[in-house]
Amino acid sequence: MKRYSNTALVYAILAMVGGVFYREFTKFNGFTARTTLSMVHTHYFLLGMVFFLLLLVLEKNFSFTGAATGQVLAVYHVGLNLTAVMLAVRGVIQVLGNTLSSGVNAAISGMAGIGHILLGVSLVLLLLQVKRSVPAAQG
Repeated sequence: MKRYSNTALVYAILAMVGGVFYREFTKFNGFTARTTLSMVHTHYFLLGMVFFLLLLVLEKNFSFTGAATGQVLAVYHVGLNLTAVMLAVRGVIQVLGNTLSSGVNAAISGMAGIGHILLGVSLVLLLLQVKRSVPAAQG
């Protein structure tokens, strides 16, 4: 359980760093339009900090962590961080006003998509582990 709370703390810090970077980088560059850079903050808060706090509560109540949990969480971490990095890359490019070739544009979108797929698959696998650990309703 301590690992879940420590991970939540790390992602909370990453979320705050992402938020400060977004605010200061756009302000420094005089950028006022929408950018995907702002989503780094929310992805890390919700899919990082809040998610691991929820895992902490679920572990306390159902003791769902098993042998495969570490591998599934490793995939989750890779997916979340890949997604956040690609959001940051896309956002910095937007703020700087750089134009991308269609290949580079597709590569950034593809990498972010892979990150989202890894997040989705690992989330489903974790939910299945939680489901298996919840006792059947009596009555």
